[in-house]
Amino acid sequence: MSDQMMENFIIKRAFLTPERPALYFDGETYTFLDVYEKALRIAGQLTGFGLEKGQYAGALLSSDKDTIFIYLAFHLLGVKAVILNNRLTPAELAWQLKDSGSDFLITEEKFAEKTREINLSNIAAIFKEDLFDSKYFEPAIAREVSLDDVCTIMYTSGTTGHPKGVLQTYGNHWWSAVGSALNLGLSEKDCWLCAVPLFHISGYSIFMRSIIYGMKMALMASFHEEKAIDMIHQENVTIMSVVSTMLTRMEAVLGEEKKLPVNFRCMLLGGGPASRPMLEKCKEKTIPVYQSYGMTETSSQIVTLSPEYSFSKLGSAGKPLFPSQLKILRTDGGQAEPNEAGEIAVKGPNVTNGYLNREEETAKKMKDGWLMTGDIGYLDKEGFLYVLDRRSDLIISGGENIYPAEIEGVLASHPAILDAGVIGMKDEVWGEVPAAFVVSGSDELTDHDIIEFCAEKLAKYKIPKKIFRIREIPRNASKKILRKNLREYLKEIAE
Repeated sequence: MSDQMMENFIIKRAFLTPERPALYFDGETYTFLDVYEKALRIAGQLTGFGLEKGQYAGALLSSDKDTIFIYLAFHLLGVKAVILNNRLTPAELAWQLKDSGSDFLITEEKFAEKTREINLSNIAAIFKEDLFDSKYFEPAIAREVSLDDVCTIMYTSGTTGHPKGVLQTYGNHWWSAVGSALNLGLSEKDCWLCAVPLFHISGYSIFMRSIIYGMKMALMASFHEEKAIDMIHQENVTIMSVVSTMLTRMEAVLGEEKKLPVNFRCMLLGGGPASRPMLEKCKEKTIPVYQSYGMTETSSQIVTLSPEYSFSKLGSAGKPLFPSQLKILRTDGGQAEPNEAGEIAVKGPNVTNGYLNREEETAKKMKDGWLMTGDIGYLDKEGFLYVLDRRSDLIISGGENIYPAEIEGVLASHPAILDAGVIGMKDEVWGEVPAAFVVSGSDELTDHDIIEFCAEKLAKYKIPKKIFRIREIPRNASKKILRKNLREYLKEIAE
């Protein structure tokens, strides 16, 4: 990609449509000029703490208006934001801050206890409460941005157990927004409801679309189905991003008494395909659902299924967005035939250039501009994508991606656990939850002990919900865990 320059997104947007509503949060609406001015002030305050262009700064923040202003202040300064998942443990956060080489950590009092447990010897921690009370210094504003410049780093779990920092450029975010607009259409009356976390690419991409489109974003601190439906009506919301658990809860509330307004045009569904019963219920209640496929590496959706195909192409994620390409590769590297399963490879200006400080991993995953997703799927004769296995072993729990290898690494570090294997177990609420199989070297080790041990090192959603004792973890000649055998074992127990 050539070094293309654009005017800083928020500066341009505030100039084009200053009076247009930009953000609704907790009963207040802010125009694009309001948002720009707040971001500019914070940029000056951050300057007083020593933040400057090109530095990495961790952001451990809630989903609220302040976070939006801080993200935009980073844009104005040209600071690279390391977006941290606030559900992670202090140990996980410390690892990501160290790996990214962050000079600063911007956080808030809500996470003070978590922050105290992180070794911040080489990092300056700034609490937003102190930041907002601090002196303003004239900031050095990056009036232009290169589309090749890194805007954000988001960590995604790796099969090795260590997460990888995905490099997301301004160009990645720009083209993700363009691809979405060309697919969903764009109207000056659009309003996107963000009830997914801002630290996920799903939430961050809504924020970026808002600035690029000049569209109001209605932001929720956390999801609640009744409140979300009320907000759709009150704020004239037209689009909402959801995962299956959110859609299920909203569908249960909606009916003859409570319907979505006629101007609402899209539930953009990520985090795995919807079941046929769910799609049928949504159709009965005239809830428009667009299924999608995407990841942190593609800066949100890269493949989307329109509602008119939701039944004729049941289970499909759809077709690639206009700027993006997709192919299925055999193990020998050749292109698969229609209906032949293989690895999903994607390409496009919204796809990452690679991983932070991971040249080997980047070289392995990026081939001639194509990203090897590690996901298995196939294309039918009409070019619709069907995902068969989400990155082979990935567990998707309530929209959160969980890699078994990370949990296995923690379990294996327990002195009384000789070996461990983890798989996803079906769950009515979360879709899937982790289940652990352990080979124990002590009769005194209880399930409670194991779960308590995991709770010290893993985010809550990664903690195994069931522990199964097993004599030996099934492995192949290369010593890789045979998860298929563990799934069969789980099936036998269920029967």
